[in-house]
Amino acid sequence: MRSAIIVYNPMAGRFPVKPFIKSAVRELQSAGWQVESAETQSGEHTIELAKQAAAEKKDAVFAVGGDGTIGNVVNGLIDSDTALGVLPAGTANVWSIELGLSPFAWTRPWVLRKNAAILANAPTHAVDVGICNQLSFMMWAGIGLDAMTIHSIEPRIRLEKFFSMPEYTAKTIWNAAQWSGIRLRLWVDDHEVEGHFLLAVATNIRHYLGGLSNLSPDAYIDDGLLDLWLFAGSNLGDALRHAYDLWRGNHVTSGAAHRITFHSLRVEADSPYWIQTDGEPRGSAQHTEITIKSRALKMLTPPRALELLKNVSPS
Repeated sequence: MRSAIIVYNPMAGRFPVKPFIKSAVRELQSAGWQVESAETQSGEHTIELAKQAAAEKKDAVFAVGGDGTIGNVVNGLIDSDTALGVLPAGTANVWSIELGLSPFAWTRPWVLRKNAAILANAPTHAVDVGICNQLSFMMWAGIGLDAMTIHSIEPRIRLEKFFSMPEYTAKTIWNAAQWSGIRLRLWVDDHEVEGHFLLAVATNIRHYLGGLSNLSPDAYIDDGLLDLWLFAGSNLGDALRHAYDLWRGNHVTSGAAHRITFHSLRVEADSPYWIQTDGEPRGSAQHTEITIKSRALKMLTPPRALELLKNVSPS
């Protein structure tokens, strides 16, 4: 019998998910899993729960929460044989959008159990994990404007999450009006890039901006590569043009946005800059190392996510 733990964040998302955890437990048990559940108390606690599950050789950890909760579980599971199962119940849920899973909400409480049923017999595939200054990420590591906004709005109380997109938009516009960007020196694999940028984003996935933008349309999550997107500019007008281009998909051919595919990246600046990974604030630095760990995480893969894989053979 396969064994698993459901790790859930009681503070994630707009709606408390705790009353519905038992429905996911029952669904997995009916599919032949031996399941227990645990409530997280902090990000560090989430990581420790995942590490403990891996040490106990459990087959899977099902992460119930938002992108931050999932990222913390990944930090505990990387390089182990315990698979990640994603049961989205957060605010933005960009990782679930990428995987084709609908997030839990009180208007559709059955979704948590439905997603558990989808993953109960899903194949396990090995996927890539990004590393930014020794912290793992599944989606992005961002420097500049997006990280600045995330640092100014996190952490949020539950009421604020009902207005997450308007708040994010307003804060970004405010920051862009007050900030003129930063000069960065970047060493990308075997070549050097230097310039003045509003935003630099290393991405492992296709979606961005809360799932509204298809940032890297041909990205794969198991190809051992990351895409670096550099957005030049120095004022609010430049930021608004980039936002519009990202929304419309015009950034792919824009002269003000540049993509570089890489394995390893080093970023330096003369002054500190903010950093975010997977929408979580990660402080400031003047030196950043970003690398990719190829196929370092096992993941229960829903059917709609198979198109994200170059290697579709289960691990």
